[in-house]
Amino acid sequence: MSAHHWFACVMLVCASAATAQPVAVALPTAAPAPRVTVYTSMGEIVIELAPDKAPATVENFLGYVREGFYNGTIVHRVIDNLLIQGGAYTVDLQAKPTHAPFALESNNGLSNLRGTVAAARAPSAADSATAQFFINVVDNPRFDYSSDSSDFTKGFAVFGKVVSGMDVVDRIRLVPTQAQDPLPRDVPVTPIVIERIEVLAAAQQ
Repeated sequence: MSAHHWFACVMLVCASAATAQPVAVALPTAAPAPRVTVYTSMGEIVIELAPDKAPATVENFLGYVREGFYNGTIVHRVIDNLLIQGGAYTVDLQAKPTHAPFALESNNGLSNLRGTVAAARAPSAADSATAQFFINVVDNPRFDYSSDSSDFTKGFAVFGKVVSGMDVVDRIRLVPTQAQDPLPRDVPVTPIVIERIEVLAAAQQ
């Protein structure tokens, strides 16, 4: 090949490289966080779950949802400057049988801020959560994980947040309460029924 032809070929390759368009690469899109709607006798609450932060807690909760476990249960604990809690009792305050408890996931970087949803458990037993959950109505950093040795300071696992319906939560937090056997206090005088909880379809997320 002559020097002239060699030079022409090099220039052609360089020109082609300069005008080549980059190839678009489709990046995978993250799946939307699952959401559920809690239908109560006082209105609807939509909760976005956090399976990336609390996978076992979310799967446990969704398992109860799929079974229809929460249908007809009540919000049995209301403390207007702390939380509202449900997922255990029927309207006549009969405790529903639950599955075995699971390991605590409180050390997940999520804080018990207003509007977050956490798994309820016995303060004296870290790995005791089953079906009950609560919604923080104020910021409750004392419920967050701590490296202290006591079971209480191991915290309460946040596994979601309210994305719609905090006005319903705020109405619930203001209802009058009383002691009612077998619960020593904080039971709404008029039952607040969790009619059902449904997982939103992907198109509704």
